[in-house]
Amino acid sequence: MDLGIRGKTAIVCAASKGLGKGCAASLAAEGVNLVITARGREALEATAAELRERFGVKVTTVAGDITAEEGRQAALRACASPDILVNNAGGPPPGDFRDWDREAWIRAVDANMITPILLIKATVDGMLARRFGRIVNITSSAVKHPIDILGLSNGARTGLTGFVAGLARKTVAHNVTINNLLPGPFDTDRLRSTIAIQAKTSGRTVEEVIRDRHRANPSARFGDPAEFGDLCAFVCSAQAGFMTGQNFLIDGGAYPGTL
Repeated sequence: MDLGIRGKTAIVCAASKGLGKGCAASLAAEGVNLVITARGREALEATAAELRERFGVKVTTVAGDITAEEGRQAALRACASPDILVNNAGGPPPGDFRDWDREAWIRAVDANMITPILLIKATVDGMLARRFGRIVNITSSAVKHPIDILGLSNGARTGLTGFVAGLARKTVAHNVTINNLLPGPFDTDRLRSTIAIQAKTSGRTVEEVIRDRHRANPSARFGDPAEFGDLCAFVCSAQAGFMTGQNFLIDGGAYPGTL
């Protein structure tokens, strides 16, 4: 299927690796020119070079912290009027809510709720004027199925979800959609580091923890960032103009509910 977005321009946040890179690659495969951001310049430049070589699209890099005002402004200077915005940022650390002070909550909300809202605010009016826009927020399956030790993420990402639910119904008449992707366990560096911690604290090997995690998922595996990226690309497509304010769960069937 031709997704009808060749020649469009996208900002993809935290795109040097993992799910952000998966989204950037799938958009590039459709002929979308990219502005990609990440904190680490070396990994970011390597990803940009790979995407240029594979897909022949223009890829501009912006190294910096997208959760900081300076990082956001740098990304917007590189692309003030994107057709597509993919919001993404690393989740806050796990733990017990009794250990989180006010500053911990502010950091979580700032990174995983306020940052995407500010980027939407900076770009949505241009999309409305051009009568095309696709905004995708990478949140978490924990929005649908909360995880007790991820309270910071549960709270901040659910706040973003509530905000998007209202705004998305106001923009869709102008062919500007806003949706959320809710990933479950994907084979990323973040998941691998979590598994290493689990293995160390439980006295098991990494391989044993991976095997048990696979068994716990109905798909018997972890997700591939490339398939997550392909879902993102479709949600950004010309064909997806009738979908807005939705939360697309992609977790291998781990969530047990009907709805």
